Amino acid sequence: MVRSNDDGNHFGVKAFGIAFLTGSLLVTGCSMNPYLTRRERVEKRSLVATLEKVQAEVGADSDADKDSGKNTGEEESISTISHDVSAGEADPSETVKLIDAEEQLYPTPLEPIQAPAVGEQPALTGGMTLQELESIALQNNPAIQELAASTQKAAGYREQVTTRPNPTVGYQGQQLADRGTDQHLAYVEREFVTANKLELNNRVLNATLAAQLQELEAQRFRVRTDIQIRFYQALALQRQLDLINEFSQVAEKGVDFAKQRMDAGEGTRVDILQSKILLNEVQLTQRQTRAKLAAVWREIGAISGVPEMQYSKLQGTLPSESGIVDWEGMATNMVTSSPEYAAAHDRISRAYALLERQEVQPIPNMAVQLGAGVDYGTNSGMMNIQVGVPLPITNKNQGNIDAAHAEICRAQMEAQRIKNAIEERLAVVSREYDTATAAIDLYSNQILPSARESLDLANQAYKAGEVGFVQILLARKTFFTTNLQYVDAQAQLAGAQSKIDGYMLTGGLNSVIDDSGDSGLRDQTFSQQ
Repeated sequence: MVRSNDDGNHFGVKAFGIAFLTGSLLVTGCSMNPYLTRRERVEKRSLVATLEKVQAEVGADSDADKDSGKNTGEEESISTISHDVSAGEADPSETVKLIDAEEQLYPTPLEPIQAPAVGEQPALTGGMTLQELESIALQNNPAIQELAASTQKAAGYREQVTTRPNPTVGYQGQQLADRGTDQHLAYVEREFVTANKLELNNRVLNATLAAQLQELEAQRFRVRTDIQIRFYQALALQRQLDLINEFSQVAEKGVDFAKQRMDAGEGTRVDILQSKILLNEVQLTQRQTRAKLAAVWREIGAISGVPEMQYSKLQGTLPSESGIVDWEGMATNMVTSSPEYAAAHDRISRAYALLERQEVQPIPNMAVQLGAGVDYGTNSGMMNIQVGVPLPITNKNQGNIDAAHAEICRAQMEAQRIKNAIEERLAVVSREYDTATAAIDLYSNQILPSARESLDLANQAYKAGEVGFVQILLARKTFFTTNLQYVDAQAQLAGAQSKIDGYMLTGGLNSVIDDSGDSGLRDQTFSQQ
């Protein structure tokens, strides 16, 4: 659908309200220290003042930021694994510990990982929340700062293309070698712009600035989405580590009990080996989970622009339920509300404004020169006026007009491509969302209760002598595995919801669009060529 120039300007005007949201980001500018104080940032960068000027010129009301809150609900409590092997059995004389020496190389993620202190780190005495991570990322992400700078460039170019030319003043002397007849003239010369070219220049760069502001807002969504996805991944890994630590204690008791049974002549070597295998599998899962958590935290630091940021246990909840989503209706709303799509329509508006500007280019400006002086040959004053215009005979700007028509077509196809891309990304996210929802529903209502009941029945059957010790171990392993898989499903649902809230905009460190334009239209205005 082709948007008219007025509609495009209206679409662009909505974007200018974003300037007040980006003020805190622009303060950081291109500073190399992400922890500068507010006063230092203001002294080092004038970006905020520039965008405030842009906002004042446009005079647009801002749209409220899309609520990025998540329907997390209350996290279902997963039954902890704290089964004693048998209620009436004697306490073990000595606890068996089978911890691999290599495990000491992996610091527990429940304690801060030491890193060099950098600048003014936030106080994290109670752990770090999602809001704190987002705040750090929005202030320090380099791609956001890069787009903030490109927005300032667009504002500067817009101001430049509307400025009028400086007048020219000069002196002219004639017949200076013939004393008594020499003539002296002072003059002032000015070029007068016709066909409202400067205002049309402003329209072109105004749409460019609107598109850059929308790209800046889209980048903010990309960073927030990336941070939210990693936050919930780390939160799920923390939850899994808690479960692993609880089950590890049970597995250690199982090894110790198997040894006692063999010493008493009731068990076999197989029972001991099976218990050790289960314990080793738990230890391996623990080490792998710690490594995953450390990697996710490094990703968070990189996206936040503070790779040296110290680790702290995260605070939050994972979603345990979700509702049915109308994906077709959501796709329509997603496209119309996406800042990525709004930027594309602002570029369509720019293309139409550029066509209108190029069509008036052949209309010549008028150069006027006015002079006054004295003629000593007649002992009288003299006045001189000169007017000139270029004749648009051979150059009628047809090439630029044709290019402007082609740019309209290209901008429209780019908007269509972005629309299709949003719908395609939403289709992928809908699959992730629906599969995670189905998994959570099945685990919480059937699989986890069945695993809990199976473990209880296995314990009762073992006490009655109906099953062997290995069956107990298998029931415990099943219960342990299903709990971890349930947490994985919760993390997947949280990630899918984060993408939906962020208009499927991800890639907080991808290369950004610098389409800030240039001041070439002003040169074209006064060269008349």
